[in-house]
Amino acid sequence: MSEASQNIIAHLKELQSRLRLSVIVYILGVAVLMNWSEPVFEFMAAPMLNALPDGTSMVFLNAPDVFFTYLKIALLLSLFATSPISFYQLWSFVAPGLYANEKQLFKLVVISSVLLFLAGGAFAYFVVFPLVFTFFLGFATEHIQALPAVKEYLSLFLKLMFAFGLSFEIPIVLTLLAKLQIVSAAGLAEKRRFVIVWLFIFAAILTPPDIISQVLLAIPMLVLFEIGLCVARRIEAAQQEDAAGES
Repeated sequence: MSEASQNIIAHLKELQSRLRLSVIVYILGVAVLMNWSEPVFEFMAAPMLNALPDGTSMVFLNAPDVFFTYLKIALLLSLFATSPISFYQLWSFVAPGLYANEKQLFKLVVISSVLLFLAGGAFAYFVVFPLVFTFFLGFATEHIQALPAVKEYLSLFLKLMFAFGLSFEIPIVLTLLAKLQIVSAAGLAEKRRFVIVWLFIFAAILTPPDIISQVLLAIPMLVLFEIGLCVARRIEAAQQEDAAGES
């Protein structure tokens, strides 16, 4: 067996070992965090419960709904709680093959992505949810009462959190594309009108079929696009200065 083949096999075994460790830690995290699913769900349900009339609670329609709701929450919690270990395993695997500037870029992208995703989730939880739930539950009458189901609410919550968290990654995506010289700031600015249309289409796909949540997702994405465009311009200017200095 050639040396190259031996190196490939060694890398694959290392990757397998690191993946196995990450999975074991994740499963243990699920088992432990299952005990915290109830208070976490109460926190997640607070925007809905605050919009409901006093004394109104959420319901479940099938016997296993609450158990599987708590299980899904534990799966999600463990994903976040064990992510430092998973990222460390990934970093330990790829870092030896990276240059110093690539390592710095990798760290910056990971940290910025996590922070922006959390910012998107916080915006959805503290701004979007109260507005959307208050508006729609306001149509309840004396004879028509809202009884939100636990299972459906969790699906809606996760869908919106993912949509807003993902949308807040736009500046990171544009920064990377500009850094790698795949796109230019001028080209992005010229296509702004197409970008606006696609952002509204993206918002319509990721959110429930109501205009409020769609607009509340599309507007931050437009703002984040402009922020990413400004960062791309600064990167291009820095690259041009470096090129001029080398010449």
